[in-house]
Amino acid sequence: MAEIDFYVLDGDPPPEPQQFVCRLLDTVYRRGAEVHVHVADEAAAHRLDEQLWTFAPGAFVPHRVAGVGGRAPVWIDWRAPQRPGEVLLTLTDEVPHFFSGFRRVLELVPGDPAGRTAARARYRFYRERGYPLRQHRLGGGA
Repeated sequence: MAEIDFYVLDGDPPPEPQQFVCRLLDTVYRRGAEVHVHVADEAAAHRLDEQLWTFAPGAFVPHRVAGVGGRAPVWIDWRAPQRPGEVLLTLTDEVPHFFSGFRRVLELVPGDPAGRTAARARYRFYRERGYPLRQHRLGGGA
């Protein structure tokens, strides 16, 4: 059964979501995990691709966007993966139908009201189905 981690971006100001996503992917990759990043669409995939190249001087997160050949520990796609994997980072408002094929699911809870509402709905979805849930609260500057 997948374990679900919610990263709650709190504080005044809260951490910037895209910067946090890049740092989270860097951390997970450095711990040796493969990550499927599920985004809303192709444009979002290319935005994240660009951010991963520029989020910190000297940082490097080996990744690839769907449709580009090769292998990398972080892959970004807006479609269901061909095979389940170790870690799924969800960057959409809905729970992807394929989430249960992953050992861990990472969810982001942004500071804006619409993002919080969508995250609460995803939290309820997992809780009602008995998935183990963890919350990580992150203050400004994370």
